[in-house]
Amino acid sequence: MKIAILLILAVSLNAVSTDLNRQAQKHVDALMKTNWGQTILQLAELHAHTGGVLQDLVGAIEEMIQQMQDELDEVEYNYGVRTNEHNSLSLQYTQEVQDADIDIQRSADTLENLLYPRREQLKSKIQQLIDYQEFNRKNVDEETLIREQEHEAFEAQIAEFNDAVGATDDALNLLSTLTNPSLVQIQKFQNNLRKIEARIQPHSQHQTLIKALITLASEQNFSDQGIIKQIVDKLNEFRNAVVDAINAATAQEAQDVQDYEDRIEQLDAEYAEFQRQITKITIDLNATQEKIEQFLSFQAQRQSDRNTAQALLDLENEQYADDTQIYTDLKNKLIRDIQVTEEAFSLVKSVDFSKIKV
Repeated sequence: MKIAILLILAVSLNAVSTDLNRQAQKHVDALMKTNWGQTILQLAELHAHTGGVLQDLVGAIEEMIQQMQDELDEVEYNYGVRTNEHNSLSLQYTQEVQDADIDIQRSADTLENLLYPRREQLKSKIQQLIDYQEFNRKNVDEETLIREQEHEAFEAQIAEFNDAVGATDDALNLLSTLTNPSLVQIQKFQNNLRKIEARIQPHSQHQTLIKALITLASEQNFSDQGIIKQIVDKLNEFRNAVVDAINAATAQEAQDVQDYEDRIEQLDAEYAEFQRQITKITIDLNATQEKIEQFLSFQAQRQSDRNTAQALLDLENEQYADDTQIYTDLKNKLIRDIQVTEEAFSLVKSVDFSKIKV
C-alpha cells in the first residue's frame, strides 16, 4: 500500500515537473524570438552547461535592467528638455512671424491711407500751379501783343498828326506869300488843304474845320486880305488842335506803357509766387517720396524677416517631429528590451536550463 502511494506521488510530481518544463519551454521559445531575449537565454544556457555561478548572471542581468531603465529615464529627460526647447523656439518664431505681420500690415495701411494719397495730392497741387504759370505766361503774351499793337497804332497816329502839321505849315507859308496870287498858286494852296484833309480824315473832330476851309478857299481869289487872315487864323487853330492831339496821344502812350509795365510786374510777381509754392511743395513731395521708399524698404525687410522666421518655425517643427519619432522609437525599444529582459531574468531565476532547450 505504501509503495503504491509513493508510486502515485512520483508519477504526479513527474507530471507536474513535466508541465512546468513545458510552460518554461514556451516562455523560452517566445523570448528566443527577440534578439535581446535570445542573448540572455543563451548566456543562461551556457552557465548551466559550464557550471557557471548562476548568481553572477542574475546580478549582471539586474545591472543590465537598471542600466536600461536609467537609459530610458535619460531618454525621457532629454526629450522633455527638447520639448521645452521646441516650445520656446516655436513660441519665439511664431511671435516673430506675428510681429512681422503686424509691421507689414501697419506699413501697408500707412502707405495706402496716408503716404500714397498725400503724394498724389502734392503732385496735383504742383500740376495745378504749373497750369497757373502757363496761364500767367499766356496773359503776359497777350498783354505784350496788345501793347505792341497799341504802340504801332500810336506811332501811326503820331505820323499822321505830324504830316498834318507839316501840310498846315506849308499852307501857312504859302498864304504868307500871296498878295496877287496866280491861278497856279491858288490851286497849290487848295491842294495843300486837301492834303491836310487826307491826313486827318480818321479824326472827325478836325474834319469839319478843314472842309470849311476848303470850301472857303475854293470860293476866293485871295485878293481880300481879310479873307486870307480868316483862313490863316483857322489854320493856326487847326494846327494847335493837332499839336494838342499829339501831346494828348503821347501822354496816353506814356500812361499805357506804365499800365503795361505795372501789369507785367504784377504777372511776374504772380509767376514768382507760383514758383515759390512749387518749390515748397516739391520739397514736401520729395520728403513724402523718401518716406514712401523708407516704408517700402522697411516692409520688404519685415517680409524677409517673416519669411526667415516662418522657415525657422517650419524647420523646427520638422526637426521636432523627427526628434519625437526618434524618441518614440527608442522609448518603445527600451521598454520592450526591459520587458524582455525582466521576463528572461524571471526564467533565469526559476528554470533549470540544463533541462531546457534553447
